[in-house]
Amino acid sequence: MTQAKFQLVGSLLRPANLRQYKTEIEQRDDISYPFYDALPGYQETETADIKEIVAQQKAHDISPLTDGEFGRSMWHLDFIWGLQGIERYIAQQGYTFQDHEEGDFETRKDIGIRITTPLSGKNHHFLDIYKLVKAEAGDQPTKQTIWGPAHAYTELAIFDELAGPDQVYKTNEELRAGLIGAYKEFLSEYKEAGGEIVQFDDCLWELFDASNPLTPFAGLSNEQLAGLADDFIAINNEVADYGHQIGLKVWTHNCRGNYESRSATGGTYEAIAKKFLANQHYDRFFLEWDNDTSGDIKALEALKDKDAEVVLGLLSSKTTDLDDEERVYKLLEEASQILSKERLFLSHQCGFASCDSGNELAIPQQWKKIEQGQKIAEKFWS
Repeated sequence: MTQAKFQLVGSLLRPANLRQYKTEIEQRDDISYPFYDALPGYQETETADIKEIVAQQKAHDISPLTDGEFGRSMWHLDFIWGLQGIERYIAQQGYTFQDHEEGDFETRKDIGIRITTPLSGKNHHFLDIYKLVKAEAGDQPTKQTIWGPAHAYTELAIFDELAGPDQVYKTNEELRAGLIGAYKEFLSEYKEAGGEIVQFDDCLWELFDASNPLTPFAGLSNEQLAGLADDFIAINNEVADYGHQIGLKVWTHNCRGNYESRSATGGTYEAIAKKFLANQHYDRFFLEWDNDTSGDIKALEALKDKDAEVVLGLLSSKTTDLDDEERVYKLLEEASQILSKERLFLSHQCGFASCDSGNELAIPQQWKKIEQGQKIAEKFWS
């Protein structure tokens, strides 16, 4: 039991032989997802590395198992690239993250998206990867991590403005319906492929904290911000409810961005807990709590009347050093005074390689940090 109390969010550092293909993908928009036809040797390398990372997770008693996100370049966009009706291109600029000291840091630029035809989630390549993971996992549990639907909608409709008179979808409402439909199609086929757990990854909740200095919603009134948050939650809940309807366990992971050990934004859980924790229909919440940015652990009180489990991301996947165990035990103890220990788990705040370049640590350091997390969980829950 205590082994499973430590959880991996999903992604792990890619080996060099796989990263060389991912680097080439980043520089080109003349090739189409999943890129195998354009890059000789890529599919064979990816398949071999996925088999190896599943074996390594099994050797480390990790459960549930994933592909380590080796089958994608970025934690979120590969899912959208795999939908029918999507065209990818290299944009003028990447996402803006916070640099280590001060100022801004720009990510890779192949983040441009066009919608060319109505969206569909059928025959998604992620299912091919999932079937490989499931075959390698044997009788051990597996999970599939994908981009949270409300985050995807917000980026496509609000940030990128991909609905309008000259677009495939004339209004944001049409785009919303089309995107939700594509997610439901994917989930149906995932269930048919033997899927049991889906985890929606999402980085935008804290943008709805009005005190967050890095939110793009700063010009909205409190009423407008609350209305947008309600729309966001409604999208996630419609897809989560459908997942439950067809028999899936539906989890979510939230953080404030993770790109080469950098974060994108701030904001606390206290500010958004009443909506984003209390009102979302997830079975398990992976939450980022590796530093003081997240605010007081008392935000968990918003979940007291729910059955949902909570994975506390008290450890950092962004640093080379092992984590402060005294701090971790202290916060685990505080959390267990709010929610029962049976409902709690421990993890790092995010994966180790949300994008293929990975965080700024080496693979051996990654496994040492994972082993530390497992030892802490063993001691706390035994």
